[in-house]
Amino acid sequence: MHAEEYPTTAAVPMASEEVQQRWADALLDEVAGTLRERHPGLEVTTLRRGGHPSAALALEGAEADLLVLGSRGLGAVAGFLIGSVGMATVAATEQPVVLVRAPASAEPAPDAGQPAGGGGVVVGVDIYESCVPVLTFAFEEAARRGAPLTAVHAWTMPSALLYPVLDPTLRKDIAEQVAVSLSDMLLPYRQKFPTVEVIEKPVLGSAAGQLTAAAQGADLVVVGRRVRRAPLGSHIGHVAHAVMHHASPPVAVVAHQGQ
Repeated sequence: MHAEEYPTTAAVPMASEEVQQRWADALLDEVAGTLRERHPGLEVTTLRRGGHPSAALALEGAEADLLVLGSRGLGAVAGFLIGSVGMATVAATEQPVVLVRAPASAEPAPDAGQPAGGGGVVVGVDIYESCVPVLTFAFEEAARRGAPLTAVHAWTMPSALLYPVLDPTLRKDIAEQVAVSLSDMLLPYRQKFPTVEVIEKPVLGSAAGQLTAAAQGADLVVVGRRVRRAPLGSHIGHVAHAVMHHASPPVAVVAHQGQ
């Protein structure tokens, strides 16, 4: 799909709307032809829409199982350069959205049908939130790929317990409680997806930093985004925002209602 908002003023000289439409159609034909050549068994269709790109993408994405957006790479710096269109689309879409970083020019393109990473699927888990869509998506992807799934939950010590000196026994007890809670949350999914190898990773530290670190070398990292319907509009949490910008593999953002 290609969406483009045409300007309503002539302040900046540019090609006519008809010329832009022909250019967009030619671009779509070229991309579709390349995809059909690489994936001969895949049905590929094209769609061109006018209007604001984020609104048009979110509207079409609402009828899809998955929406995939590209992202300009940062060269030697691992991560994404997320523009306003990408951010607005993610915030407005309740279907899963996958952001795929454009490879640096020196990187060889992966063979058709082959994952770009090799480290399986990584999912961020909040043991205090109901995040069924996030875990379901992550387990389904791991099962489909025949890949291991690393479930990461990052925790921090309560601030009231940090002063003056934290009892090492108390820290150990809290860590054990967190690990048990993570195992309990994952148990129903282990039973539903018995072929998926699950690596439980409760770690001390910030959620954004630990999840981004765990994602290095993965094929896919999955994060949740709580759906908030407020007068100020949609919202992307700080963890999802950080992972979208700094994780090097494709990032799946899965909306969920939370508690």
